[in-house]
Amino acid sequence: MMTDKIKIAELTSEEARQYLNKDAVILLPMGSLEDQGTHAPMGDYLAAECVALDIARAARAEGVPTFIAPVIPFGGADYFGSSHGGIAISQATLAALLDDMFASLARHGLTKILVINGHGGNVGPINDVSLKWRQKNGMFVASMYLWQISYELLKDILGPEQAAKSSGHGGDPLTSIGLHYYPEILRLDLRQAPPKGQKAMGVEVAGFAAIKYDGARLQAPIEAIESAPHGVWGGDPVHCSAETGKALSDRLVKIGAGFIRDHVAKGFAA
Repeated sequence: MMTDKIKIAELTSEEARQYLNKDAVILLPMGSLEDQGTHAPMGDYLAAECVALDIARAARAEGVPTFIAPVIPFGGADYFGSSHGGIAISQATLAALLDDMFASLARHGLTKILVINGHGGNVGPINDVSLKWRQKNGMFVASMYLWQISYELLKDILGPEQAAKSSGHGGDPLTSIGLHYYPEILRLDLRQAPPKGQKAMGVEVAGFAAIKYDGARLQAPIEAIESAPHGVWGGDPVHCSAETGKALSDRLVKIGAGFIRDHVAKGFAA
């Protein structure tokens, strides 16, 4: 018999001893607390946890005992330090946190782990720590960067032209995902379109941490507030919808649950 509980935090210690065994798959959801547009909640980790929960439910339906660790709400610091009210932790601190989490799980034989990531600033620490543990004890931890995957899925769901209108920070995928999972905390009346003609230090802004000169994109220490003063860049949230959010989450869940069934649960056997 499998418990109905999915979150590790809700298990009793006896339930943990019973259900968190060598067959259990552990999902580690994580995201950030930063400007997602004037209309959307700052915590994109909320979306990552919602998707992770649905992935876990779908994986269980495939016969895989899957559980979710407490979400990491603070992202690795990057150019979003200018977000009013945002909280980030250094890349080194995030790497240390992940390292300690991996160590705690590995100590009890819980090595079937999948990271469900919702923030670009987390990618570096996830990769570094995952490589360290593969070299250390052979533990192989993959990561789903939800929003990077979503940009490609949106082209298929909406068509390339429509996806280009909605895709971007403050637009899709997060706004549509939010409208699907927690519409009551979005403020669509506060939506703002992406800025035009942004300049920083006298140079055209090309995106987050980027400028453009003579058609070339250069990396530069540009903060988010200089690129997107209202948190929106690229896609316009006016094109986002709960219908798109559901279609997108369905695809993400199918990918995640299938990957767990075919590879994570099997320990990535050759």
